[in-house]
Amino acid sequence: MIHETAIISPNARIGENVKIGPYSLIEDNVELKNNVEIMSHVCIRGYTVIGEETRIFPFATLGYAPQDLKFKGEKSRLIIGKNNLIREYVTMHPGTEGGRMETTIGDSNLFMIGVHIAHDCVIGNHVVMGNNATLGGHVVIDDNVIIGGLSALHQFVKVGCGAIIGGMSGVERDVIPYGAVKGERAYLSGINLVGLRRANVCNNEIHAVQKACDILFSNDNILVDNLELVEHMYPRERCVQEIVKFMRQKTSRSFCKPMDAYEHKKKS
Repeated sequence: MIHETAIISPNARIGENVKIGPYSLIEDNVELKNNVEIMSHVCIRGYTVIGEETRIFPFATLGYAPQDLKFKGEKSRLIIGKNNLIREYVTMHPGTEGGRMETTIGDSNLFMIGVHIAHDCVIGNHVVMGNNATLGGHVVIDDNVIIGGLSALHQFVKVGCGAIIGGMSGVERDVIPYGAVKGERAYLSGINLVGLRRANVCNNEIHAVQKACDILFSNDNILVDNLELVEHMYPRERCVQEIVKFMRQKTSRSFCKPMDAYEHKKKS
């Protein structure tokens, strides 16, 4: 199951039924779990773990030094979960001393051609990243997020579960759970209605999410007051409470808001 032209360090740990294609390079300290498939011309190095059933397509580069001038060769890690599809030319970097010392990828994700995952990122499960989508350092992506092709997320941005980011978007601010954002400087264009329906969320709760977003980003009150109002209006609506919890967590970024909220700020 290992091609004769593949170069594999004797210090690498290779699980059962692993396939390694022509001219691939597996360096020291790499661990490939059972049933991993490495296709041709893949390079993996560093303290990198690849989870079960993950498939890695040609010319992917995993575990090489982060593109961070502060990185000094510290023994940081890249941990990739199971059943991921990592397509051609994807790059994923380990953590840094200035972050978590670890980049973490969950399970059952699809990373299309040319995706870049920078240092210290955290990716959940069932995430789809379109062609050439890019994450800066320290970005956090929750479960069931879709990121359109050619989009770029600023370092330290957080994206809540079930959100969707339109193609060619520049995301400088946090994206609330179930939010839909788009634009050169991304703004909240609505909720991820298709995603909510695919998740079998009932219509009453979908309406509650829509109404909650309208209240949260209303210009009538400050955000903290709107949060209090929404939290008490919808105590049993799980999706709404997830939005409230997300917006209460510590963050270094602001939130993507509807376009009219930015226009109101300019006028005021």
